[in-house]
Amino acid sequence: MKKIAIDMDEVIADFHPKMVNTVNHHLGLTLTDDELNLFNLRNEEPEMMQQIMALVSDPDFFSDLAVIADSQQVIADLSKKYEVFITTAAMEVPSSFNAKFNWLKTHFPAIKPSNIVFCGNKGIINADYMIDDNAFNFDHFCGEGLLYSAPHNLLVTGYRRVNNWQEIATLLL
Repeated sequence: MKKIAIDMDEVIADFHPKMVNTVNHHLGLTLTDDELNLFNLRNEEPEMMQQIMALVSDPDFFSDLAVIADSQQVIADLSKKYEVFITTAAMEVPSSFNAKFNWLKTHFPAIKPSNIVFCGNKGIINADYMIDDNAFNFDHFCGEGLLYSAPHNLLVTGYRRVNNWQEIATLLL
């Protein structure tokens, strides 16, 4: 059976809207979804990035993220044809482990705990496909990376792009 590795944040968990609202509220800003790009901030605004990382380090930050449309049904369908793993780079925010694990149990109860991978470098993942919003996670990945569209990656090229879960269903089912 082929394997699919699926990222959590910005792929099945709608991280970005909560991040924008949290940053605007706590830092007194009025950024739009398109204006907040955490990947650019790492290099351009390291002090602001430190403040943002402190906000997401709250152990409950990840507990109430919305589920990305159609992800639950498509993953249920994929599970009939593939072995499905959730692979999240939780090492960036170690305080997120419990909230992420509980979120997954709540919204994706059919995913076995043994198929949830909390990692840093996703190059260790051995699967046929990886669905992720961060192209750098494909650098040492042995399978095919499918880039899930998100505000921060719209200019990234070189990978097959998927814009929503219906496109993933069409491609993989």
